[in-house]
Amino acid sequence: MSFNTEDELYPIIIDNGSGTIKAGFSVDEKPRVVFPTVIGRLHQAKSLPQTNNKDQYIGDEAIKTKEILYINYPIENGIITNWDDMEKIWHHTFYNQLRVSPEEHSVLLSETPLNPKANREKMTKILFEQFNIPAMYVANQSVLSFYSLGKTAGVILECGDDVSHTVPINEGYPISHAINRLDIAGRDLTNFMIRLLAERGYSFTTMAEREIVRDIKEKLGYVALDFEQELTTTSRLNNIENYKLPDGQIITIGNERFRCPEALFVPVTMDRDEPGITETVYNTIMKCDIDIRKELYVNIILSGGEL
Repeated sequence: MSFNTEDELYPIIIDNGSGTIKAGFSVDEKPRVVFPTVIGRLHQAKSLPQTNNKDQYIGDEAIKTKEILYINYPIENGIITNWDDMEKIWHHTFYNQLRVSPEEHSVLLSETPLNPKANREKMTKILFEQFNIPAMYVANQSVLSFYSLGKTAGVILECGDDVSHTVPINEGYPISHAINRLDIAGRDLTNFMIRLLAERGYSFTTMAEREIVRDIKEKLGYVALDFEQELTTTSRLNNIENYKLPDGQIITIGNERFRCPEALFVPVTMDRDEPGITETVYNTIMKCDIDIRKELYVNIILSGGEL
């Protein structure tokens, strides 16, 4: 992959996600590169044939060989927890993915809502001192999603790989005291789908098989407008979908298609004692001034890689 040298003129935008990292230039309509926010290291007793004996693999390369790697996600619940690995991922983003010299670009870096101040300072320190960038700005991920729609007030429901947030915005600024966090997101739904498929007699245990379940969830899953009615209809009509596994085997998926995402609204269905996304949005709005609640209710925006 090669990029035009004109790209050197533009700021770089990096969106740090728990599951994927997205990066590109300020003039792009969509990210130039998207890859998993993951680093894999070889098990001590194993080696890869026909390789250059690298000791670590980043992004898609790690996912492809994950069965013989120790896998680490340096961002957990939206917060960077492994700074050494995060620095390696940023290095991979600049030099291997975008193929630019970071010292020639200013950077806009996204952060999760409620990101601790110490983490923000650490991000800034690494990018200035290790990559010598000339300037940077750290922006709330939900606010950036909101700006893209040209609105001034509303609520962003951002559902990522392992954390969700509800962020109220008024006159372009987040109302910090009303932000709510929900530790239910895409990864939890994948785990729940694994449980549901086990009830049907299908076993998915390895990391490669987990990726298959994630694909099933994303391709076949949907939210039922009337959950109880959908259960009745699906049972009566024996409404199923076929899914072809990589080895050619065909499996059938029934009400798991909508039982899985229903857990976002009713977490108790997957044994989680916390509010669902509907209640969380409501709680966020009720924390805001009564004069702006009407506008918040009519501008509820879904965002994030899992929605």
